[in-house]
Amino acid sequence: MKAHPALTEEHEAFRDTMRRFVQREIAPHATAWDEAEEFPRELYRKAAAAGLLRVGFPEEYGGTPADLFMHVVLSEEIALAGSGGVHASLFSHQIGSPPIAAAGSEELKKRVLPGVLAGEKISALAITEPSGGSDVANLKTSARREGGDYVVEGEKTFITSGMRADYYTVAVRTGGPGAGGVSLLLIERERPGFTRAPLKKMGWWCSDTAALHFDKVRVPAVNLIGEENAGFRIVMRNFNAERLGMAAAAAGFAQACLEDAVAWAQERKTFGKRLVQHQALRHKLVDMQMRIHAARAMQYCADEAVQILGGAGYVRGTRAERVYREAKVMTIGGGAEEIMKELAAKQLGWQ
Repeated sequence: MKAHPALTEEHEAFRDTMRRFVQREIAPHATAWDEAEEFPRELYRKAAAAGLLRVGFPEEYGGTPADLFMHVVLSEEIALAGSGGVHASLFSHQIGSPPIAAAGSEELKKRVLPGVLAGEKISALAITEPSGGSDVANLKTSARREGGDYVVEGEKTFITSGMRADYYTVAVRTGGPGAGGVSLLLIERERPGFTRAPLKKMGWWCSDTAALHFDKVRVPAVNLIGEENAGFRIVMRNFNAERLGMAAAAAGFAQACLEDAVAWAQERKTFGKRLVQHQALRHKLVDMQMRIHAARAMQYCADEAVQILGGAGYVRGTRAERVYREAKVMTIGGGAEEIMKELAAKQLGWQ
């Protein structure tokens, strides 16, 4: 991808680091991990050693402060492996831990963040419930105060890193109805009454996704993230960063598809000529590149890449095949497209 005018030498140096890591540690194994429906936990430690997990977190807990462009570069480059599953789970701490860094107590930050940023612990975010996802203000999972604990009851679903995470940042209802009654709690995996069940998915196979069940789970009040009944604003800020990352990843996935399509078109021959020598195919590739530069057409680009690869694009094992079946989640994973349009309309003052 060509550098954006807003990117500095530091951004591009980080891009080089990311690309080397992806080419060495992820791309050669992506297909096998997808079929196995998991990837080695050791990958977290390797990513931490390369400095990838610490991006955007405070230095005093092992992080590296970074602007939003650094997050964009990270999402674009990890996507070039063509594995949404690796991207989602390896960096689940980027949605699970920012609320702790932004609003957690000093004790909570010191207890949780260093292990996560070192790749020794895994962090997940638990917001979505069986009754709804983007409508956080109406979540039902409850947490009532009993002495020095909260007692949590309810369910969450579609939780990335839901099976293997050590720490869960969980949205709960501690007050009345609506946004004003929502709080965030850190819940450790081994708490009695906390159970998890894996979910099978259309894509993101190597990312463990789970349904969570809380049956009178006692959580110390010191695990409250921020103030009681003030969790909604923290969640919304978290969503904005998540959606930006997903948009950048979509462009990266599209680039991966284009690279596969170009490589195949330069090698494959039909009617005595390489595919790229056929004008119609050249124009198709140019159209794909234009869509990538516009950062709007991840689904369409994947479709065209599979079309160019033909049967080779339908058989498991290519980046384009994997991205093609995973593309749909990019329009719902960070919030449904329709919800995003409603938020945009509100910000434009059209409601």
